[in-house]
Amino acid sequence: MKITFSRHAKRRGKLYKISEEAVKNILERKNLSQGNHEIIEDIEGFKYPLKIVISVEKDIITVITNYPLKKGRKK
Repeated sequence: MKITFSRHAKRRGKLYKISEEAVKNILERKNLSQGNHEIIEDIEGFKYPLKIVISVEKDIITVITNYPLKKGRKK
C-alpha cells in the first residue's frame, strides 16, 4: 500500500516533531479496511499517545492529520 500525507498532516508532523517514518511504521503494522480510521498509539519518545486520522481508498492510505493527545484523553 502507498502511504501519502496531506498538507495538514505534514504541518502537524513538523509542529509536533513527529517523523513520517514513525507514522508509516504504525500504519504498516495495522490491517486496515476501506474508509476512515482513527488510530491512537503510544510511541516511545512522546509524552502523550499519538492520534493518527487516515483515509483508505483502494491501495492508497492518506494521512489526514497526526498529533499527540492531551493528558487524560486516552481512547
